[in-house]
Amino acid sequence: MLNIVLHEPEIHYNTGNIARTCACTGARLHLIKPYGFEITDRHLKRAGLDYWHFLDITEYENLEDFFERNPGARIHYASTKAKRVHSEALFKDGDYIMFGKESRGLPESLLERNYDMCLRIPMIKDARSLNLSNSVAVVIYEALRQLSYPGLWTEGNLTGRKD
Repeated sequence: MLNIVLHEPEIHYNTGNIARTCACTGARLHLIKPYGFEITDRHLKRAGLDYWHFLDITEYENLEDFFERNPGARIHYASTKAKRVHSEALFKDGDYIMFGKESRGLPESLLERNYDMCLRIPMIKDARSLNLSNSVAVVIYEALRQLSYPGLWTEGNLTGRKD
């Protein structure tokens, strides 16, 4: 199981969409306060639609609380400031992937201390960043691909087909 960590998320729609992605992929969602919204916000719930019962979510008072409660966690840090492309990272079952707030990303001091575990999604040179919920989807599906989509239903079928 993978773990998605949002450090101080600011936009309820993004967090709701990420919650839905976590629910659909079986990933745990970790939310580090403060938030830019109320966790009971109707927009947050609406973005996650009816997937909330699939979600494993943990809240933390701050970054220190997160590290204290997850000692020894193997954490990848997603940042536009990283040099390594997300598809070059080697993901393992149980990994944590941390994303920063929409306006500023992760604290640079945190990135400096863990630079060998930082990763980025390739973009054109002058683009600032992808939307946070899109970034989470891109990285989690790369991690899941590397792990052969554990526990996920990988085959669909057309309603009228008989094979």
